[in-house]
Amino acid sequence: MLEIAPMKLSAADLALPAEALVADGVQLALADDYARFSLRARDAAILEGLLGRKLPAKIGETLDGVACLGPDEWLALLPAGTALPLGEGLPVSVTDISSRALGFVVEGPRAVELITSGCPLDVAKFPIGRGTRTVFETVEIVVWRTAEARFHIEVWRSFAPWLWHALAAAA
Repeated sequence: MLEIAPMKLSAADLALPAEALVADGVQLALADDYARFSLRARDAAILEGLLGRKLPAKIGETLDGVACLGPDEWLALLPAGTALPLGEGLPVSVTDISSRALGFVVEGPRAVELITSGCPLDVAKFPIGRGTRTVFETVEIVVWRTAEARFHIEVWRSFAPWLWHALAAAA
């Protein structure tokens, strides 16, 4: 059986600074490492039974590190090293996407201003805990409000340097 080891890239490999960018009223930093999973199921109850946890029911809701992105799609950001059962034989998809994406943290009194400089959504109206797929300029992101003045942004690794520099320029 062929096994593929996950690719581990550092900030230096991606031309990203290891240190946070601090500007007037905002800070941009790489987020902690997470185990990332794409979860898909037409029947959420089957997936909940497999995972042993409740899933958020409405698009945009989050619950214990899981965001509902669509009627049958969730993104899980769990502690690094977390493993989930694959659900073989069940009508679900549990896919480890830890190597596909990484996260940025945008925080401070100007966090909303920075994100809305390139995002069409009014993130100022997001309640704490809301997470949704959107774009920053033309790059697909998932933006998740984690506190009043703190957001977590997920982006595919291949777009991460561009997004970092776009956010840094806007800051």
